[in-house]
Amino acid sequence: MAHKKGVGSSKNGRDSHSKRLGVKLFGGESAIAGNIIIRQRGTKHHPGKNVGLGKDYTIFALVDGTVKFRPGRNSRSYVDIIPAGPSAVETAPIAEAPVAAEATPAPVVEAPAATAEA
Repeated sequence: MAHKKGVGSSKNGRDSHSKRLGVKLFGGESAIAGNIIIRQRGTKHHPGKNVGLGKDYTIFALVDGTVKFRPGRNSRSYVDIIPAGPSAVETAPIAEAPVAAEATPAPVVEAPAATAEA
């Protein structure tokens, strides 16, 4: 007869830390360039204008402005930043290349003709 009670292993006691996913800045809130707008797994929300997408699908602001959510094709959700004033990053106008002056050929100076002297 056993004098010790049989002890089984517990099947409980495991849990992962929460990943703190979700929307961090909602529509209408102001964002500073670099602010995280959404932390997500996969592209539940897609990046729109003035917004970047990190390698872990984090959506972040590229410029200062206001967050805006909009529906897109195939029931996709897009996140945009509406720039706050003229200080926002805009594409610079393309400068025209300077036109080089037309090249004129250099004057050719002929050597004096050789005279036959004997």
